[in-house]
Amino acid sequence: MTNQLELPAAVTPAVDVSEISRGDGPHPVDLHVGIRIRMRRKEMGVSQERLAEALGITFQQVQKYERGANRVSASKLWEIAAALKTPVAYFYDGLGDRDTVTSQRDAAQEFLMSSEGIELLAAFPRITEPAIRRKIVELVRVVADEI
Repeated sequence: MTNQLELPAAVTPAVDVSEISRGDGPHPVDLHVGIRIRMRRKEMGVSQERLAEALGITFQQVQKYERGANRVSASKLWEIAAALKTPVAYFYDGLGDRDTVTSQRDAAQEFLMSSEGIELLAAFPRITEPAIRRKIVELVRVVADEI
């Protein structure tokens, strides 16, 4: 008798997370989820302090979640999703195989630290019309796919 849990094929993860190289830092999935939390929070124009207050935690804890330094529990991610008015799946969008996770993380971090990324993160939440925001996202996606 083994202690290994066997999942039905329908719920088996597409990525074997045990094979994702973590190195010395946070797990790549934790970094991805953290980046997605930060992106959604900024998109909604919500400060770390306001999000922390809504969740009943400190803003430092929100910072740690966004950096991937602390893992977000399933229940806390559900609360974050509710506070940021988005489905839980949003935080996992874009996860793929190990190389994709690593390259997306690196590209996202590099972009978020660039002057263009900072400017875009500051300006985008000021667009209050959801349809216009969606069109801008679609435009960026189309342009990116053309390159």
